[in-house]
Amino acid sequence: RHTTRVYMETLLDRVRASMRGLVPATEYDKVYNDECVLSFDSPFSPGGLYVSLRTYLGFGAQHVQAASMRSGETLYVHLQKRRTLRPKSDAPDAAPTKMALGVEGGFSVDGPQYDESTEAALVLMPSGERVPLPCQELPEFVSTCCQAIVTHVGAMQQRKESAVAWEAETLPSKYAEELVQLPPHKKISPDPAAWVCEESGMRENLWLNLSDGHIGSGRRQWDGSGGTNGALNHYEETKKHFPPHGFPLVVKLGTITPHGADVYSYADDENSEVTDPKLAEHLAHWGIDVMRMEKTAQSVTEMNIAANESLELDKITEAGKDLAPLTSRGYLGLNNLGNSCYVNSVLQLLFTLPEYQTLHPAAPAIFATAPSDPTGDLPSQLAKLGGALLGDRYNPGGDGAPPPPPVPEGGEEGPAPEAAVAPRMLISLVGKGHSEFSSSRQQDAAEYLAHLVEAIGRAERARGGRLGDGVAALGELSSFALEERVEAAGQVAYKRVPGSALSLQIPLELASNAAEVAAHEAKEDKRQKLDPAAAPPPDDPVVPLVSFEACLSRYLAVETLENFRGHAGAAKTTRFATFPRVLVVQLSRYYTDADWTAKKMAVAVPVPETLSLEAFRGGGLQPGESPLPDEPNEPAPAPAPAASPQPDEAIVAQLVSMGFSENGARRAALAVSNSSPEAATEWVFAHMEDADFNDPLPPPGSSGQAGGGGGGGGPEASPEAIEMLSAMGFTERQARGALAATGGAVERAADWLFSRTDDLESAVAAALGEGGGGGGGGGAAAAEDDGPGEYDLVGFISHMGSNTSCGHYVCHLKKDGRWVLHNDRKVAVSEAPPLELGYIYCFRRRDA
Repeated sequence: RHTTRVYMETLLDRVRASMRGLVPATEYDKVYNDECVLSFDSPFSPGGLYVSLRTYLGFGAQHVQAASMRSGETLYVHLQKRRTLRPKSDAPDAAPTKMALGVEGGFSVDGPQYDESTEAALVLMPSGERVPLPCQELPEFVSTCCQAIVTHVGAMQQRKESAVAWEAETLPSKYAEELVQLPPHKKISPDPAAWVCEESGMRENLWLNLSDGHIGSGRRQWDGSGGTNGALNHYEETKKHFPPHGFPLVVKLGTITPHGADVYSYADDENSEVTDPKLAEHLAHWGIDVMRMEKTAQSVTEMNIAANESLELDKITEAGKDLAPLTSRGYLGLNNLGNSCYVNSVLQLLFTLPEYQTLHPAAPAIFATAPSDPTGDLPSQLAKLGGALLGDRYNPGGDGAPPPPPVPEGGEEGPAPEAAVAPRMLISLVGKGHSEFSSSRQQDAAEYLAHLVEAIGRAERARGGRLGDGVAALGELSSFALEERVEAAGQVAYKRVPGSALSLQIPLELASNAAEVAAHEAKEDKRQKLDPAAAPPPDDPVVPLVSFEACLSRYLAVETLENFRGHAGAAKTTRFATFPRVLVVQLSRYYTDADWTAKKMAVAVPVPETLSLEAFRGGGLQPGESPLPDEPNEPAPAPAPAASPQPDEAIVAQLVSMGFSENGARRAALAVSNSSPEAATEWVFAHMEDADFNDPLPPPGSSGQAGGGGGGGGPEASPEAIEMLSAMGFTERQARGALAATGGAVERAADWLFSRTDDLESAVAAALGEGGGGGGGGGAAAAEDDGPGEYDLVGFISHMGSNTSCGHYVCHLKKDGRWVLHNDRKVAVSEAPPLELGYIYCFRRRDA
């Protein structure tokens, strides 16, 4: 007993020595007490979860030692939870009273009901010595910190609840009821190709003014993305002619559906997203009638579409077949987190590629170089998912899989153990800052694939080498170049165009069974006119059949241009300049109908499992061809001399009010490019001891004037601006170079960086005055990954539903010589993969 007391006293002395700086977690803190940040271990895993008392980060048993050595943290709360299946109640479940999920009166999203027990202990690392909790002998403050960790709602649980039950409140605009609408002078086309900003010519992010029919682009974001402020600038003009509020309500083109649209109010007293109770009426004024259309019966076409969708659902999910489930190594499912099937399908498809599979063995090196908080580190979260999908730790019986809960006496056995994980951290990180991918709504899998690959590319540029050595950059696997050849007046012009996916239109008019489709529709039309009691049952739907070769031929066909460099009737052809290691093919099954409804083609396109595209490789200028001269450009007028930057008087006044001199305040405002008072204050504290801090600013145009030329004469780059550019995937050195080249303007610096990605290092070196533009190869563009255009199909994603904003996604993957169906957490051998109904197809170059 004496020895035990001495040991405990020694242990408590070590706890007291480590408690300095601890702060109890509050409701505003993120506490990762429900999932490891580097694996999918949880408190229910056999080894439990260790949560740092200082950082609130959770680590599984296989990662906590390394995390402690790397961070120096010694105090962790160990959580071990167990479940017992609760006896099933004889009372029937309450019937839902509203069409909702995860809220009172709606459909339940909970699985089987369990009773949970929790064991907690304070653990000292790296020795692993334990103090069971609660413990009366612990310092009260340490006990409070431990209790806050144990009882806190986990960060992953918070995301789960928000994904299931989140609902945003958007208020009606007070200007909608009495909205002024000028006489209609035009009808808005339902064809997106016809939409264009009336100021800038942009064709994306367009907003229709509901009062006068003006189409303008959206706001320009801080990073240069978004639009050109066309719609906002037009609103400011309307205030001059129709004071005091002008025409404030705009609707985003491309979001209009029978259920609503994105409406924004520019009015000074609203300036936010709003609803328009009279949106149907206001849209109809401009020829958009979809909002007020009501159907009392289905047309023949609609009935055929409904039958086709039912048939498509059965084919894609292979319903009715007794598919053999797979739960072994490499066949892990992904849980649906609420409309996350599009994410699950994309992730499963990417990790069937050998390049992504290298993330599994590279994980230890990636984790070792991760920042202090790996939840915001994309390489770490990719390696975390790779370890789960490609290992066997989370398959039934694995070291990280929760054991099946014991069955209470007299109770029924629960469901089989899950062979699935939920990649919440990765989904949250990739969707951060994106209005759609950060929501719980269904999205387009093709758009998400492009967004994810772009994010990976940014992470690779910013953290080069961390994703594995000797492998093609993950962000560049599907990048290729197209060769556009234009012939006019007996001469030719060639141009290389970058691409990342091959988007193929489906020519329905080339359906090989067009006669059978027409005969079926005619027969169904007659059947509809018969007395329902005497009408025969409908036949199975006949779906148009279009060959993949027809889709590819349409893409590569000769296109006639109205005008090219002053020549009418020029002929344009497209060929491949390079063939990527991974070729992504997207079949454009979705379109916007004349009534503004998003629809899906009912069509089958049998896609072959092998592709031979080498015959479609371009060869550049051929012998005997004469190059078409460039169109002469009129000499541009000499640019006006740039105005010297002036300090923001509001920032200057704020700094002066803090006791700093006016000269020093002016220098600070210019040094941070007038970005913010906070950044200027930071600059002041860093430079207030400078000899010239209180001197007047030099005259405009002199070498010392802030904002002047390059070579280090410009203002010092603000930490805020560097952080903004770094968040886009660029290094601090690249950010400094871009800011130096653009006078410290963040928007221009972002444009400067993205426009020089082919030879960025040389451009940065020149901007920083380092010279060496043509030396040692450090700034040379990476060699293109090109090879023979021979491909094998490795997987495809299919979609069920009338458009990409609803329905369900699954994917079929070629693994171990057989096709496998991945339907969220369900993984099974595929008996009849629906190759003709896919949306996104992934081919791998045979020599890669």
